[in-house]
Amino acid sequence: MNNYHTPVMLQECIAALAIQPEGTYVDVTFGGGGHSKEILNHLGEGGRLLAFDQDEDAKRNVPEDERFTFVEQNFRYLKNYCRLYEAIPVNGILADLGVSSHQFDQAERGFSVRFDADLDMRMNQGSELTAKKIINSYSEEDLHRIFGMYGELQNAKTLAKTVVTARLNQPIGTIAELKTAIQNLIPKGKENKYLAQVFQALRIEVNQELEALQDFLTQSAEVLVSGGRLVVMSYHSLEDRLVKNFISKGKFRGEVEKDFYGNDQKPFDAVSRGAITASEEEIKNNNRARSAKLRIAVKK
Repeated sequence: MNNYHTPVMLQECIAALAIQPEGTYVDVTFGGGGHSKEILNHLGEGGRLLAFDQDEDAKRNVPEDERFTFVEQNFRYLKNYCRLYEAIPVNGILADLGVSSHQFDQAERGFSVRFDADLDMRMNQGSELTAKKIINSYSEEDLHRIFGMYGELQNAKTLAKTVVTARLNQPIGTIAELKTAIQNLIPKGKENKYLAQVFQALRIEVNQELEALQDFLTQSAEVLVSGGRLVVMSYHSLEDRLVKNFISKGKFRGEVEKDFYGNDQKPFDAVSRGAITASEEEIKNNNRARSAKLRIAVKK
């Protein structure tokens, strides 16, 4: 299980959930099952844990435990499946966003710039939209939008034009072909960072990650009991901004709404000021922890 994915800030996440032994909890990003396993260790006989993961590979890590229910779905369907399994209200929800080490390490999944493989990047293998389809069929305008918005690339417009020009000669189907097509735009000495941003943009679009996150956050407020905990760990600024805004304002953009008496209309209060980050020691042992930001909120 540990080879699949080493959970980041495991003890901080568990502490943040403030687990009640007989409570009901949801791990919406099951992956290698590291967080779920630790939650189960803190639950009593009457406790329950639901875990979501849309990646078929994650099923191999499901523990044999009658308190545990695995939901092979995107977490954007949180409320529907909590209702289906009669698990509302829940006492705590944990989300460890981003791609698991296992997905990065599987060359054929196309998530990593380290390998050559088809441009895939689907977390749900049953989905029709792949990175290859985006690269070869999206308009220059749409490519410019996703490279700029999701990749936060300075030369997003030039990158989109370069991709569209290159695919006129032949379709771009693999990681190597994409790298070759855009090689003249990659800054010297910053190759890995630049390519990581390109891949991030494609992956977010393929998996509709930001839309799914917004759906999930909105529903988390609807399924949590008053006093319940929302614990979310993100790995890039686009996700963290959505989480931060939702916790502090109850919405994803704009200012917090107030009622007739001037009280804030938002479902959560932040438990910690700002985001919690990993220790130097953990970062040394697990490089993925470097960019992790953990935010904790309690339902009003």
